[in-house]
Amino acid sequence: MPPESHRSLAVTLAAEAAQATVILVGGHEGGADVDLEPLAGHGPVSRSVPGRQLDELVHQTLDSTPWPVCVVPMTLGRDPQLVADTARTLMRLTGDEVAGRVVLTEPFADATLLTGWLRVAVSRAAGQLGATDLAVLLTANAANRFDDAELFRIAHLVKSQVNVPWVEVALRGGDPDLAAGVERCEQLGARQIAVIPADFGPAVTGPGLLPGVVDGGTLLTPAAVSGMVATRVDSAMLKLGRGDDGIAAGLDADHEHGHGGAPWHETSCDPD
Repeated sequence: MPPESHRSLAVTLAAEAAQATVILVGGHEGGADVDLEPLAGHGPVSRSVPGRQLDELVHQTLDSTPWPVCVVPMTLGRDPQLVADTARTLMRLTGDEVAGRVVLTEPFADATLLTGWLRVAVSRAAGQLGATDLAVLLTANAANRFDDAELFRIAHLVKSQVNVPWVEVALRGGDPDLAAGVERCEQLGARQIAVIPADFGPAVTGPGLLPGVVDGGTLLTPAAVSGMVATRVDSAMLKLGRGDDGIAAGLDADHEHGHGGAPWHETSCDPD
């Protein structure tokens, strides 16, 4: 076969191998509810949480499509338990219809990527509002003491790399909440306060913004989310073609990571 034919065949096989039905698995960062654009070359996208719901969804998907099922843990790097719980759910799947047809991708992002995206968002807010008297509140759903503490660490890194006076944290449903975060920023001397989400959700939920607080917008656009998901899926499908389903690696995601007992973990991961 001529070299050109070999290259053409390789491209065709790679394109076929990349096709998959995608399941987004989310936790406290809101990844299962994130907006995204259609994934070109792939089947429909479903959404789930670890445990029984994911188990049933994978089996239903395998029964309804000839394509492999590619499961994406939608964490921005602050929920390693999500990755491990997802891997444990997939590890329990059995049957000939499962073998070689289910793959776990790498997590959507990690703490380094999240820090970088937040730096860009904070810099954008500073450019729009002026950095002299600006405080930025990074918001996220309250989770557990370990994942919450990680957000405070990331906020410190962002502050050290962006020219704004204050980068603080407010937890939706936790302590400090948005009102307490705003009060702290005012006590520190901020005359402008911007809120920026550090997860997949909106910066603020509930009745809305407090007076004098500016919504910094979503962290990632649907196009950006789709692009990252597609990258994770394509990489996982190439590994699946070499016999690596990614599940064993996912089991170690929460190694040496304390578990804070978040309620959604205890309920959504019920193996029964």
